Amino acid sequence: MIQINNVTKKFTDITALEDVNIHIPKSSIYGVLGSNGAGKTTLLKLIAGIYTAEAGTVEVNQQPIFENIALKKNIIFIPDIPYFLPQYTVKQMAEYYERIYPSWDQKTFERLGKVFQINLNKKVARLSKGMQRQVAFWLAFSVKPDLMLLDEPMDGLDPVMRSQVRKMLIENVAEREMTVVIASHNLKEVEDICDIVAIIHQSKLLFERELDELRTDIHKLQIVFKDGIPNNLLEELNSLQHDKRGSVLTCIVRGEEAKLLSTVEYYLPVVVDILPLTLEEIFIYEMEATGYAFENIIDK
Repeated sequence: MIQINNVTKKFTDITALEDVNIHIPKSSIYGVLGSNGAGKTTLLKLIAGIYTAEAGTVEVNQQPIFENIALKKNIIFIPDIPYFLPQYTVKQMAEYYERIYPSWDQKTFERLGKVFQINLNKKVARLSKGMQRQVAFWLAFSVKPDLMLLDEPMDGLDPVMRSQVRKMLIENVAEREMTVVIASHNLKEVEDICDIVAIIHQSKLLFERELDELRTDIHKLQIVFKDGIPNNLLEELNSLQHDKRGSVLTCIVRGEEAKLLSTVEYYLPVVVDILPLTLEEIFIYEMEATGYAFENIIDK
């Protein structure tokens, strides 16, 4: 769906992105994480065809996106501060979207009106920040795009509306094979919805992994022994981190669950449990393995 090859983007003497390579599959929800100023918004604007890169290529459906009007008709970009035409009401904005997007679906717009419950005759500029973002999503979902690009999408939404928007994103991906790219500095905002997550720090791509792969590749083991902890066990497990308390060993290990349990069972433990790891914990251990402090890169 989206292929970014060796992309570098500069603004005068500032390098916003440097030699970035990313592949975003069709019908996925792809999360781009990073601190403020890391290059996340620049990446979205390159994918949207708003910016062009100094080096490398940005393709959507195997076509260059910059100045590609045909492709852009199937893309919606909601920036961190949504833009609306001055003095326009919600209804007038809907009529404007209907004129510029061939895929506009009036029935979807009317149906979603029951979800967002905003007066069509209200001027968008006079609505609160959260309600303006609701209007942006209302219009975006009514377009039925192939690709939706979202910059800090949940900012300003109340918990109920956040849940509604997440539900609609998942439904559109599942039912229409829409692709979603979400840029955020907040891990908790994307951890329940994304299939793949990338971390950008100081203009460079540090990390890109499927979440299912992450969750099955790293584990927290709690093991109890009758006669003390065997000396060779941690070395055999290739432990990333461990804590010893008497005859109880808690360790973070990478590998296949069955093989790890087989290694532990050889030493005849009294109890061995696999404890759940939060996604935040997984990222901390993965980033430490690459030499970075995760807490300094992502806001919690």
